[in-house]
Amino acid sequence: MTVSMAVGLAIAIVLAAFGMAVYNERLSQQERFRQAQVQLRILASSMAAPLAFDDRSAAREYVGAQSSNPDVEAVAAYDMQGGLAAGYTRAGTPPPTRNVLGPPRMDGSRLVLTAPVIEGETVLGSVYLRTMLESPTRRAMRYAGFALLIVMAALLVAVLGAANAREAEAYRKLKAEIREREKAEDALRQSQKMEAMGQLTGGVAHDFNNLLMVASSGLDLLERTSDPTRRDRLRQGIRQAIDRGASLTQQLLAFSRRSPLKPEVVDIGERLAGMHAILDRSLREDVTVRMELPPDLWRVEVDASQLEVAVLNIAINARDAMPDGGAIVIEARNEPSGRPDGAGDMVRLAIRDTGVGVAPDMVSRLFEPFFTTKAVGKGTGLGLSQVYGFARASGGEVGVESVLGEGTTIWLRIPRSTKSPVAPAPAAATGKASPAGRQRVLLVEDDDSVAQLVEEMLRELGYEVSRVGDGASALEALRADPDVQLVFSDMVMPGDIGGLDLARDISRLRPDLPVVLTTGYSAAAAAASKEGRRVLVKPYRIEALAAELEAVLVGPAR
Repeated sequence: MTVSMAVGLAIAIVLAAFGMAVYNERLSQQERFRQAQVQLRILASSMAAPLAFDDRSAAREYVGAQSSNPDVEAVAAYDMQGGLAAGYTRAGTPPPTRNVLGPPRMDGSRLVLTAPVIEGETVLGSVYLRTMLESPTRRAMRYAGFALLIVMAALLVAVLGAANAREAEAYRKLKAEIREREKAEDALRQSQKMEAMGQLTGGVAHDFNNLLMVASSGLDLLERTSDPTRRDRLRQGIRQAIDRGASLTQQLLAFSRRSPLKPEVVDIGERLAGMHAILDRSLREDVTVRMELPPDLWRVEVDASQLEVAVLNIAINARDAMPDGGAIVIEARNEPSGRPDGAGDMVRLAIRDTGVGVAPDMVSRLFEPFFTTKAVGKGTGLGLSQVYGFARASGGEVGVESVLGEGTTIWLRIPRSTKSPVAPAPAAATGKASPAGRQRVLLVEDDDSVAQLVEEMLRELGYEVSRVGDGASALEALRADPDVQLVFSDMVMPGDIGGLDLARDISRLRPDLPVVLTTGYSAAAAAASKEGRRVLVKPYRIEALAAELEAVLVGPAR
């Protein structure tokens, strides 16, 4: 081989090396792009539970875990309204405060990806990822090093070829193992989801079938008897079944934190001290209750009725854990954070019993919906789920400490409130509208069956009623009839104008016209409550309807 041939061969090898480098770089970028997409999908899947339960702490943990990848510059998670829930920035600009879903894009040498967070068919939010593909310096160094290695390795082509073949085979096996692991992880996640869904739907179906059985058999028996006493007893049983169904729905919503809360500043010591009577009625005579409440307890901002329900649920569980009687101790104390501004101050409420305790392998499941250690028919398994939902929705946390044979302590930690309590407004009178001034109500309801019954309830209360089936028709009716004195509207309706949109349009059209919204959809109720709108949650009784309409008619319009 001549010198020129050697030089030519070397040049050919270098050119081929650079060509291969360009080709490999393209493949490498595609592979890094695929890896970034896989990382983003895993992050989106992991964020489903924190975003569903609005668990900002867990969201920050999942986002912070991405810092282990040195190529990740910024990562963030957003709630369903597009607001930033958690973010992490290693370098460069921080992630945007509001996320906009879009296709992958390049920002210089950086790759920007976004993806929705989906559970079933529900979009819970989105995630954002910005990662480096490769810096220019690293690329130049890689080209130079690759060329030098190719020139130096010209005499070792056979050896390097064999080595590359072995590396290619190892890489192929590694990719196959990664694919198998991803399939196994997907199968495990799907199995866990299906198990949880099966437990939840099975429990709901069981309880609601029992309630439907009570209502159905009660109606059948009503048609077969004319005895007034027996008919009243059957009606009472049907009413109790309906009320239990409504309560079951509220407990499920509380667990999932979809139930709209009505927070107020509460003196927790005074509130708990006032529960002696209801606790005495709910517990047996062989169960004693002792309260240890210091007089200097900080105030908290919670839904007072949900606080009482949570305490009552824990006390009832404690009662059932003491079949031979025992003692329940309700204690509370301040837990200062030590920070000068008082941020992080908490009030700790603990309810301790002297019952049989809970097995260690059961403690972690106590807050699962429909999980119960009681005998069949003795409990729904939703009491402690309500406690969990109440604590998390109030910005706090809940935990369990239990020793078999000694008893159980369930504790809640709720953030301190520095606000002053608001004096309760005087209760509005309820009853029929006065004959001298029969108010005219526009009912907006798309469901004919519901509308028929609500119309009857309104007329029974003394109102004049006209009904339309959607928001657009309601606006036309208001323009045609200026004598309407109140609008009572469902929130979820067909068409482009929902109940909340209708209320906003009415505020612009007739600012003095009161509007009361109603819905059985918790997310819609929460959205209306945030705007200060009056919402009557379905199902409701005629007394609640009367009180709500009377209150809004004698008060300022909303």
